[in-house]
Amino acid sequence: MSTHFHSLNNNDTRKKEIIVLGAGVIGLTTAIKIQEESKGTKYNVTIIAETFPTDPRTIKYTSFWAGAQYVATRTQDPNLRRMERETFDVIWAMSEPGIGAAEGCLLRCTDYSYLPEEERIPEGEDHPCVFMPDFRQLPPSELVPGTAQGFACTAVTFDIPRYLPYLLARFISSGGSIIRGTVGHIQQVLEGGTALFTGVSITPSPPDAVVLCVGLGARFLGGIEDKDVIPVRGQTVLLKAPWVKDMPTLRDLKDGGDGDGDGGFGAMPPYVIPRKGGNVIVGGTYHPNDWYPLPRPEITERILSRGLKLCPDLAPPEIRSKSESAGKPRSPTVDDLRPLILDVGVGLRPFRNGGVRVGVEWMESAPLLKDKRNKDKKNLVPVVFNYGHGGNGYQASWGSAIMALEYLEDALKD
Repeated sequence: MSTHFHSLNNNDTRKKEIIVLGAGVIGLTTAIKIQEESKGTKYNVTIIAETFPTDPRTIKYTSFWAGAQYVATRTQDPNLRRMERETFDVIWAMSEPGIGAAEGCLLRCTDYSYLPEEERIPEGEDHPCVFMPDFRQLPPSELVPGTAQGFACTAVTFDIPRYLPYLLARFISSGGSIIRGTVGHIQQVLEGGTALFTGVSITPSPPDAVVLCVGLGARFLGGIEDKDVIPVRGQTVLLKAPWVKDMPTLRDLKDGGDGDGDGGFGAMPPYVIPRKGGNVIVGGTYHPNDWYPLPRPEITERILSRGLKLCPDLAPPEIRSKSESAGKPRSPTVDDLRPLILDVGVGLRPFRNGGVRVGVEWMESAPLLKDKRNKDKKNLVPVVFNYGHGGNGYQASWGSAIMALEYLEDALKD
């Protein structure tokens, strides 16, 4: 049986065959960025993944369970800072009312970020959202009880059930291909390429490059097995509440016991994220190394309680306008939110100790045959890493794709 290996050189005018592993928000966005480069004249891009956006929901597919919103993060990771800043420019244009490419999936709204004393941004340090539209520091009269500082700006939220299928459709319409498949070891695709899954040929056909956008899967993928990647469990409640238009967040990672002696919940920063279609995500939890895939009822109750305390407008307007016999407005309760519940979700954020991994490494496409082949670079395949975004996948997605494309193009020049 003959074996054909693609050569990588500057005189090769054919399109380069690129495999993207993973079809979450990072994989889809990266594949779009590569495929649309030079309007599809340079690359043939194929996504290989177990799960796609239109599949039944599963804990293995984290992107579906995200909030998700664009609010810049206070981070020391220089890669993440760049990714987020470049993503904002793309998302802001895509969300332009009436003309944005994904305007039907994205909602511009006012973000109110409240900080407790221990999270206070010191004088002289710029807030990470200072560049965002309508940014301002809140006066003390606008702070919620128990907070020391607050900021507001115009942000963008993602309607996930709309946005992910939009990305998939955009990729396919630009000429991209998708393959449903399971990859146990990266060497499988380095040697076999897409032919391994199509059944068209038994001849290995190594791709010109592989881009890893596998999220938490990087911990288990053979040949990678990055143990710095860990899950950070998040639990949320989805409500039907189209009257909610603002996005309040209390950036507090202390135990979610509210100081009432009912602790032991771990970090539960409350937040409210309205979506374009009228649904609202209420969260949440931040529990590292917690693999439990189902909702915990006691956590659901705590999420609703803390969410309502932060945002009383979650309750239906008719509830908030009711008066008791004495004429006092009745305070809304968690019971008022129960009829609004559409779903309770759990996702495992793919956090990476040490920050997002973005870069390139050359790997043998067929290590068992290396003694029979020339030992120059054409026998190697560049692998671009693009994973470990934690809970920042959506707000870093386009900037992350830009960086991955830069690494890819630099590797393919050699």
